Amino acid sequence: MELFEAIRREYQFGVGTVKGVARKFGVHRRMVREALSDAIPKERKPGQRNRPKLEPAIAFIDAILESDLKAPRKQRHTAHRIYNRLLAEKPEIAVAEATVRGYVREKKLQIGLIHRETFVPQSYTWGQEGQVDWYEMVAELRGERQKVQIFCLRSMASAGAFHYAYPHASQQAFLEGHELAFHYFGGVFHLLRYDNLKSAVQRILRGSQREETARFVAFRSHWGYAAEFCNPARGNEKGGVEGEGGFFRRNHLTPVPVARDYAHLNELLREASGQDEGRMVGERSVSVGAAMAMERENLLPLAKDGFDLAAVRFPVVNSSGCVKVLTNSYSAPLAAGTEVEAKIHATYVELWRQGKCVARHERCFGRQQKVLDLNHYLEALERKPGALAGATALEQWRAQGKWPASFDRYWEGLRQRQGKQAGTRAMIEILLAGQKHCAERLRQAIERALELGCSDKAAVEYLLTEERAEKQKPEAIELGALLAYERPQPTMAAYDQLLRNTPVEVIQ
Repeated sequence: MELFEAIRREYQFGVGTVKGVARKFGVHRRMVREALSDAIPKERKPGQRNRPKLEPAIAFIDAILESDLKAPRKQRHTAHRIYNRLLAEKPEIAVAEATVRGYVREKKLQIGLIHRETFVPQSYTWGQEGQVDWYEMVAELRGERQKVQIFCLRSMASAGAFHYAYPHASQQAFLEGHELAFHYFGGVFHLLRYDNLKSAVQRILRGSQREETARFVAFRSHWGYAAEFCNPARGNEKGGVEGEGGFFRRNHLTPVPVARDYAHLNELLREASGQDEGRMVGERSVSVGAAMAMERENLLPLAKDGFDLAAVRFPVVNSSGCVKVLTNSYSAPLAAGTEVEAKIHATYVELWRQGKCVARHERCFGRQQKVLDLNHYLEALERKPGALAGATALEQWRAQGKWPASFDRYWEGLRQRQGKQAGTRAMIEILLAGQKHCAERLRQAIERALELGCSDKAAVEYLLTEERAEKQKPEAIELGALLAYERPQPTMAAYDQLLRNTPVEVIQ
């Protein structure tokens, strides 16, 4: 705009010719004529530049961004993550990260919005504050994709973080995650900041006041820390843990992690946290791991004993041999009408009677479901063998892989040899005998009996205790002077004449 004004003034009050103005300002005569015709420059279309370095990578980047449209919203690729994958998977493509970032930004503008929020920087002293949150991810467990809840506790001073996976964000998982995190950091933070999650808050009152759950108050008192809660819908008030969840998900949970079970998944999360201890965060002068070591001295000491995390109920065994815990039913090896103590943990449920744990089940997070163990019904099935074939507990065992195909083959052999009812009763007695041993030992005994061609209960019972029945051969010892009394072994050759085919005279 200023150049156009100078051109117009020079033409009007200076040299007065197009050629002279162009020579003075070092521009083309077309620009001089354009400035004389209109004081406002015309908008110019940006030129299309060739991208020879980026061109080979465009198809790869587009494929990633297209797959992100189907991925969970918080587990999509960043430009930096795409660049790292380019280096690892397409090393023959030489392109700068800035070029990739520019293209990814353009592409993402075509498929969605980029939300950015401004946060006010804060300063924290060692051990002063930690922030707690749940975030969701997708993992492939046992070959099936499912949603997983991740408990996260982040230190605001050291930037260290603890991540732990649960199938459900229950109160028991919430409290257990705290204890595991305290042991991970080596102490307890003076203050923990939360959302208004139901595990801790019953009701939001005016201002910063909250009506907290009794169990959370007892837990907080046990460990001796203070708690603060964010205002509703203001996640930026605990931006540290919010950002930690996003960072961890992008860098360690993308692409979707694959694990055998939750124990294996948590091992992977722990390894990823260990990798993060070596990184530098922001403008800090020490690594996360070194900062955690310095912060440990300023944390509150750990309690001598852990908090009793289990929620307790006192249900009664019904006529189906089950007790109802929360919204689901769990089998118990007790008579109908017996009252039991049900302890509800984060991932399992225990049933206690007279100070003894009589049953333990994996916790079910559905509604109106039955979780059954066939072992709990064997005594009843011994009296009613015909009910085994259609038992729901047997169906669940088949689905869980606890009833191998070898069991069915042996059961069929028993029925063919002893009859349907007697053979089924014999199979039930085998299962009862197998309770004294592990499930793997029972499977090996049945498969060994099949190899030997046995179809008898006693054969399996013997094979179960075969190892204990085996006697070791005594070691050879030196006889010394006793060799003088050695005599040859007796022979039975004289008796062979009895085997000859000779007529026998019978005395009348």
